[in-house]
Amino acid sequence: MPPQNPSAWITAADVARKAGVSRSAVSRTFTEGASVSPETRDKVQRAAEALGYQVNMLARGVIQRQSNLVGVVVKGFDDPFLQSLLGPITHQLALRSLAPLLMDASEPAQLAKSLRHLLQYRIAGVILTSGTPPIQLAKEYLRLRVPVAMINRAPDLEGVDVVNSDHFEGGAVAARALLASGARKLVFLSSDMATYSARLRGEGFVQTLAPAVQAGEVVLRNIHASGATYAGGFDATRALLADAQTRPDGVFCANDVLACGLVDGARQFFGLRAPEDLQVIGFDDIPMAGLSAYSLTTLRQDVNALAQSAVACLFERMAEPDMPGRMLQLPVTLVTRASSRS
Repeated sequence: MPPQNPSAWITAADVARKAGVSRSAVSRTFTEGASVSPETRDKVQRAAEALGYQVNMLARGVIQRQSNLVGVVVKGFDDPFLQSLLGPITHQLALRSLAPLLMDASEPAQLAKSLRHLLQYRIAGVILTSGTPPIQLAKEYLRLRVPVAMINRAPDLEGVDVVNSDHFEGGAVAARALLASGARKLVFLSSDMATYSARLRGEGFVQTLAPAVQAGEVVLRNIHASGATYAGGFDATRALLADAQTRPDGVFCANDVLACGLVDGARQFFGLRAPEDLQVIGFDDIPMAGLSAYSLTTLRQDVNALAQSAVACLFERMAEPDMPGRMLQLPVTLVTRASSRS
């Protein structure tokens, strides 16, 4: 086991003495692509294993002016979709010998401090997750020539790679599914602080329904909840469902937590069931959506593909920082469950 006292940690010099080689030979052995003879490599690796030596990546980052750390910027940790995305991002970084350093951008007053915190570790790059961390963060990293990749953001910054799910098409798929199942009084439920992704979902939904609305075949409303949260969806049911004359028979929610809140609110306040009284479609396919209490029809984002694409783009930009920015769009999949009629 490694020593418990940090002052007793095994150093490269200790390994060099035990192996009978130079300090630089130890460094080359543990540097990918460096030239070292098989005999020397074997000596060093056996000595390192016997001593319990581990490379000090932070110290190496200081020497090389870049660490193996990648800043992963989030806005809070209570978003279920974000939680499902962090695991695949971490896995994809590990495949490239990189490690995540999380930064919470939920407090605007702490942004400058958090920015300095990441830069002190000489991070190799930054991934901005979802549509919520403020865009000025990306601009500041670009100014400092730190490579940036973003997930589910507007592609409006030069020199940045953006990986998005096809939110517009997801909204269109939801509209077609509800129309095909007989719903005619429809609602798009979003929040009063909608993200770029949520706005695209709404646009896809509304534009797909436009011909039916113009023909008088469908009534469509856009409703804003107090937040894109379970509580927002739960509370929205009071205004959305109170009037039996205007009550919708189909609701597309900007995300799954809104939809789950809506389903529970409809049950508790009005005794309405999905899909018998109200069809509900969400977006994301978070684990909560598959629970029997909701069995939510939803549009699935492929978190593994999002993470793989974002990390691959960032890794390539580390090698070629001046390449033009790229925008990748990944398909979403309709997952039909019991909250809508197939």
